[in-house]
Amino acid sequence: MMKVRLSYGKGNIITAILLLFLCSSFNFNHKFYISVTQIEYSESNRSIQITSRVFIDDLEKALNQRYDMEVYLGTDKEIEKADYWIEKYLNSRLKFSLNGQAQKLTFLGKKYDNDLVICYLEIENISLKETNQFDVENQLLTDVFDDQQNITHITLNTLKKSFVFNKESNKGMLNF
Repeated sequence: MMKVRLSYGKGNIITAILLLFLCSSFNFNHKFYISVTQIEYSESNRSIQITSRVFIDDLEKALNQRYDMEVYLGTDKEIEKADYWIEKYLNSRLKFSLNGQAQKLTFLGKKYDNDLVICYLEIENISLKETNQFDVENQLLTDVFDDQQNITHITLNTLKKSFVFNKESNKGMLNF
């Protein structure tokens, strides 16, 4: 039986149950390629806060292939510039725009939780009062795994929407 441990924020119980059901339908030799990204607006910080959870070995493989290096994530051999390469990769695979204007992502850091790396990003100085459209593009790991799926939960003020992105369908939009 395949064991998958994913960390979820509140309100994502249905996603967790769905993932457990999907994972239980595969035999133990099957690798399930998935990431979970949570996007929330913080009015007090005037920022959009992004948390992406990916399997360490999957992200490591992407970094190794794209930048032709061994990064050894989550080990005592992790390279000193690992955060730099993770930030570079995330900025190339996650894209956001507000009212058609591309937004700059700031990489805040990462932490490891068992077999996951949790990456924290932010889009600063945002007022949703002036926003009528939010676009998201999530191509995490689709350059490495053809069957990669990226579950993306978005909570902006009272709007809540979830997407499942893959290699062929990696863009979504929210209208206010």
